[in-house]
Amino acid sequence: MLDRLEQQPPDALLALIKLYDADPRPDKIDLGVGVYRTSEGATPVFGCIKAAEAMLVAEQDSKAYLGPEGDMGFVHALMPHIFGGEDPSQGGRIEGMQTPGGTGAVRLAVALAQRAGVGKVLMGTPSWPNHAQIFGDLGIEMVGFGHAAADGTANMDELRKALRNAGTGDAVLLHGCCHNPTGIDYTNEQWDEIADLLVETGVLPIIDLAYQGLGRGMEEDAYGMRKVLASVPEALVAYSCDKNFGLYRDRVGAVYAMTPDAAQTTAVMSNGHALARANWSMPPDHGAAAVRLALSDDATVKQWLDELDSMRARILQVREKLAASSNAGGVNLAPLGEQNGMFAMLPLSKEQIQKLRDDHGVYMAGSGRINVAGLTMDNIDKFVGALAAVSG
Repeated sequence: MLDRLEQQPPDALLALIKLYDADPRPDKIDLGVGVYRTSEGATPVFGCIKAAEAMLVAEQDSKAYLGPEGDMGFVHALMPHIFGGEDPSQGGRIEGMQTPGGTGAVRLAVALAQRAGVGKVLMGTPSWPNHAQIFGDLGIEMVGFGHAAADGTANMDELRKALRNAGTGDAVLLHGCCHNPTGIDYTNEQWDEIADLLVETGVLPIIDLAYQGLGRGMEEDAYGMRKVLASVPEALVAYSCDKNFGLYRDRVGAVYAMTPDAAQTTAVMSNGHALARANWSMPPDHGAAAVRLALSDDATVKQWLDELDSMRARILQVREKLAASSNAGGVNLAPLGEQNGMFAMLPLSKEQIQKLRDDHGVYMAGSGRINVAGLTMDNIDKFVGALAAVSG
C-alpha cells in the first residue's frame, strides 16, 4: 500500500536553512527563518522562562496526563493579557484550551468552525503558507482576497467586498497583529469598521493572534481582536506563545471560543476536547507550565514585559533604518516604517532573490518575505546595497 505514496517536495524554508548553513561567506545574511534574533544573531531563552523553569523543576511533582484541554492554569493565566478587562472571561462567555503551538490553535479553531457548519473561510492573501495547508487538509474551502494595497497599507476595499459577498455560515480568518508575511496591519479605525462589517454580515471571525507584543505593544496589538469580540456574538481566537515567550520548539499555544452565553461556550469547548483527543490526545505541557509560572509572579511578569519591550524596540529600530533608506534600486523601503512585527514582503522576482543569494549571500524566502529581525545595524547597509544591485 505504501508504494502508492508519491515523493513530496521538500519544505522550501528548511532547504534554505541548509543552503545558508553551507555558505562559507562570513557576511552572509539570513532573512528566511521566522524566529526573533538579537543584534548578535541569537534566539535566546527568555530570562523569565529560565526563572519559571527553575520554579517548575523545584515544584512539579508529577508528569501524569492532564487531558485534552491541557494546562488550564496556563490557559486562564493568559486571558487577562489577551482579553483585558476586570473579567476576561466575560462572565463565562470566553473559555479556552491549550494547543500544540499556534499552528495547533489555528487548526483546532478551523476544525471547530467546520464542525459547527462552516464550509468556507475567507482569507487575505498572501498569508502564512500553513493557513492554506490547514484548510486543504481539513477539506474546507478557502476564498482569498487581496490583503495588501499597492501603497503598502491594508486593502480595505477587498476586505469589504469579500465580507459583503460572503454567505450564511462563512468564516473569515484575520491576523490580529504583525501580519505574516506582509507586516501590514489594520489601523484601529479600520478594525472599528471591520467589527461593524462582521456584525452586519454575520461572518464568523477566526482571529490568529500569534505575535502580541511584537508590534506596537501588548495592549495596542490586542485592539483589533478586542474590538471584534466586543461587537460580535461569537468568535474563535488562536493564540501563540512561541514568539512572545520565545518558546518555538516547546509548541505553546491556546484556542479560545466566545459565544453568547456560558452554557454554549461549555458546549463548544467539549467539541474542542473531542477534536483534540482525536488529533494529539493532549498537548505537551512543559512550555505551558513555564508560562503559567512566569505569569503567576509579579517579578517574572515584569521581566517578561521588559524583554518584550526590548525585542519590539529592536524590530522598530531596524524598520526605521530600512525606511530611512527610502528607495533601494527599484524597491521602495519607506512603507516598512509603518508596518509591524518581524516580517515584510519585498516586490522581488525569483531571479532577483536568486541573485541576492548567489552574489551577495542574502537568503530570503522565494516569496520575497524577509524576517526583519535577521538584520542588524551593522548589516542593513550591505542589505540595502544588495537590493539596489539586483533591482536597480
